[in-house]
Amino acid sequence: METSILSLIPPVLALVLVIVTRRVLISLGAGIIAGALLLNGFDPISSLTQIFTIVAAIFYVDGAINDWELYIIFFLLLLGMLASLIALSGGSRAFGEWALQRVKTRVGAQLVTVVLGIIIFIDDYFNSLTVGNVSRPLTDRHRISRAKLAYLVDSTSAPMCVISPISSWGAYIIAIIGGILMTHSVTQYQALQAFLIIVPMNYYALFAVLLVLAVAWFKLDFGAMKKHERLAIETGEVVDKAKGTPPGENMDVQPVENGKVRDLVLPIITLIVGTVLFMIITGIQGTEGTATLLEIFENTDVAAALVYGGLLGLAAAVILTLSKKVAAKDFGIGLWAGIKSMLPAIYILIFAWTIIEIIGDLGTGAYLATLIDGNIPLALLPVIIFIVAGAMAFSTGTSWGTFGMMLPIAGDIAATLDITMLLPMLAAVLAGAIFGDHCSPISDTTILSSTGAGSHHIDHVITQLPYALLVALISIVGFLVLGITGSMLIGFIAAFGAFIVTVIVLKKIV
Repeated sequence: METSILSLIPPVLALVLVIVTRRVLISLGAGIIAGALLLNGFDPISSLTQIFTIVAAIFYVDGAINDWELYIIFFLLLLGMLASLIALSGGSRAFGEWALQRVKTRVGAQLVTVVLGIIIFIDDYFNSLTVGNVSRPLTDRHRISRAKLAYLVDSTSAPMCVISPISSWGAYIIAIIGGILMTHSVTQYQALQAFLIIVPMNYYALFAVLLVLAVAWFKLDFGAMKKHERLAIETGEVVDKAKGTPPGENMDVQPVENGKVRDLVLPIITLIVGTVLFMIITGIQGTEGTATLLEIFENTDVAAALVYGGLLGLAAAVILTLSKKVAAKDFGIGLWAGIKSMLPAIYILIFAWTIIEIIGDLGTGAYLATLIDGNIPLALLPVIIFIVAGAMAFSTGTSWGTFGMMLPIAGDIAATLDITMLLPMLAAVLAGAIFGDHCSPISDTTILSSTGAGSHHIDHVITQLPYALLVALISIVGFLVLGITGSMLIGFIAAFGAFIVTVIVLKKIV
């Protein structure tokens, strides 16, 4: 079909139904069916055939196994079994008791989580799942809601990855920027230098992290988040039990009595070291000639590295659990409980991948890109591009896809109108993509942050949305001033001023 406003129907329908029904799979399913019907002229047989083909391609495509999606699913299963064995061995309980003695306050527990999210910036999937699982015993003991934990995790994973050159995200973005600079004969800086110049202009990423710190330190809970936090503080229920068992959580494992902190720490360290090691190995294997650090992260196979690291971490957990002389029956129950705990997240991911493919065929992203008209005043372009990139990432559920489409478009516009605006406009794309990704219920990073934190997905989406919108408003102030003045410094100062005002207002009203 021709790209049109109709391409917005599936993502908007899915979002509205998610908010109204609080049922993620039903809502995504409705969006998938609506999109397939639009693509196939409302022929139900052709629509169902297309949906089946898309789902099948998640597992097998072009005569071969689809490594990326299957590896992500496999890693989730490995992580579920790993977390379950850590609980069975008593590691989670021991770590929670150990941390409770050293981290005395709810604020401290949240800040520990934020710091972990900041320093584990290699990859967003890895960050979301690892930080959530490591922090959960600590935050549970301090009665911090799982929705709050998911927000802390999600708002430090992608924002940190997008501003770090030594990450899978950074390498991908630098590669695209390099092509844009070459296309438009920009020679005053190389791709890495351009990326580093862009970082202070990526207002959304920077102020998302700063707002997380402020929310944790000043207890700035409002809206749905405040309800979840009040429930956790008053009753100790960190997750709404009426909604069933959340992804990443299992209730079937009874921990042994002699658990040690090392029963959690050693498997997690093995997972982290193994994953980073295999990211380097696969990056070297994928690079021709002498491999620089950036080229290694550009060519690394993140999904494979996650699986290999996950296998090593699981092996460590198996050894430590068996050393407790756990009965074979209990060991088997633990493994199966871990698998079951990840099935809801896997179902949501499969539905999300399907609707993303449908949206891609409809040309939703391409339609949104056409909204940037050549008659828009130059000073407004960074703001417009930020909003369009946000809408694209929100509607399509993919920040990487938004990078791939919008960065070249922004580059072309800047080259045509004013090449000095190139980097600010590229920064607006990166910031907008992260914003849209944070708001989108079909974003894989949003789904995995819910999973890692053990939060119901819809709870995470609803509670994070107001904070994401606040940071977006702060970013709009920065990009508007940047567009008018052309000064990176003045734009940052304006955004920082808006951030300070936001924090002061929140402190007064919450």
